[in-house]
Amino acid sequence: MIDKKRLTGIADEGAASIEGQLELHKSLGWDSIELRFVDGVNVCEMDDAAFDKVASAIEEAEFRTVAFGSAIANWSRSAEDPFERDRDDLLRSVPRMHRLGCPYIRIMSYMPGSLQGEEWASAAINRVKELTRIASGEGVVLVLENCDGWAAKKPENFRRLFEEIPEKTLRVVFDPGNPLSHGDAPESVIDFFRAAMDRIVHFHIKDCYPDDEGKAVHCFPGEGRCCNASFIAILEKMGYKGMYSIEPHMTGPFHDTGTAEEAKAAGYLEYGRRAEAMLKSL
Repeated sequence: MIDKKRLTGIADEGAASIEGQLELHKSLGWDSIELRFVDGVNVCEMDDAAFDKVASAIEEAEFRTVAFGSAIANWSRSAEDPFERDRDDLLRSVPRMHRLGCPYIRIMSYMPGSLQGEEWASAAINRVKELTRIASGEGVVLVLENCDGWAAKKPENFRRLFEEIPEKTLRVVFDPGNPLSHGDAPESVIDFFRAAMDRIVHFHIKDCYPDDEGKAVHCFPGEGRCCNASFIAILEKMGYKGMYSIEPHMTGPFHDTGTAEEAKAAGYLEYGRRAEAMLKSL
């Protein structure tokens, strides 16, 4: 059985305000949070006054902050966009991470823009290499998610990135739901796990299955084809001591709108309970 203190979540999928997010986790008996959006603004991009209110609420609740979910190099940013935005997001985040004792900040690996082939690869690798250099000097760890971007295009890219950037300040947050969510065959998640397993320090619990048209349908953990329990069991046998963080996506991606707050909160709580039950069964 895995201690529930190692279970957390990206609570903006259940509530917009930091107070609401903390309350959800208190209801689940959790004492930590993975920060991404608060009132629709990313934790790495909000102004200092807004962040101070968020941090104060977390400190007052005596919660741990296990990771920042930044937009650095994500689906909205290409390898042709000005690099300064990503650099500034990282540098703005560093003192915030230090204040909250947060070790990890999630990044991705850049969409192509108009770049193709080796041009895309070179641009993405060089940018992530520079971000890693900054992180190394600032005492934080970048966790690369197998989501949008060059490295997540195929497992071979993932391996190559880490061969070219072996620093321990670049590690992996593994999300077993992403390959299928992006249109890959369900079996591809195994290949991505093999490419990432030695560098995983954080894990997102997400599950889904393909519908009749091949579109991913997000579901409760264990109901899909993303092998969450199997991967977690393997990691535990390897001596993994990191966190497991729920990212349900049950009501659609976080940037969609239209879901009632009550339904979001209820769905998030149910997802958390089912994730906890899954961990207890291992």
